[in-house]
Amino acid sequence: MANKTAPDASRRSERSRRAIFDAALSLVGEVGYDKLTIEGIASRAGVGKQTIYRWWPSKAAVLLDAFTQDVEGYEAGLPDTGDLAADLKFVLRATADEFNDEKWQAPYRALAAAGANDAELSARFVERLLEPGIAVYVNRMRAAQEAGEIGPEVDVRVAAEMVLSPFSQRWLMRTGELTYAYVDTLVDMVLAGLRPRASA
Repeated sequence: MANKTAPDASRRSERSRRAIFDAALSLVGEVGYDKLTIEGIASRAGVGKQTIYRWWPSKAAVLLDAFTQDVEGYEAGLPDTGDLAADLKFVLRATADEFNDEKWQAPYRALAAAGANDAELSARFVERLLEPGIAVYVNRMRAAQEAGEIGPEVDVRVAAEMVLSPFSQRWLMRTGELTYAYVDTLVDMVLAGLRPRASA
């Protein structure tokens, strides 16, 4: 009997967890982060609020786990066709599509705002999502450096941030639209400053 009960309990827990995640993501888009509550998430998910508090200490923690639950691993890295500019444009265009998706925007903006006032939440968000994402750009830049596409003196971490930071800033602060034309121009301008210097 004990062997049958444990899997059932595990499945119930997973169903509840998934329902809580779905509720948190849908509600933050409907009411915004400020009006998002544990009670509201529990009601939408059909669970008791104590179930949520047993697993998470705050609504920010729930939202972080909900938002990152289905993030694919970065093990595959960025494509490497031998053309760094083309590879960066391809990935950043896809990222622009994602950032422009209304369902994706609400939780990301909520977490960014909450993280500004919560150092622990911000650190977890950076560790779980931002750093792995930056790392794949760093690795692709390093491969390009080894292939001679960018100069040997270039700090590849800074180079990756030169591409990603303006992209994120434009979206987060709404200083302009994230378009394919913007992405292409950004990549071209950054790489123009990273190419190997002509020997004297």
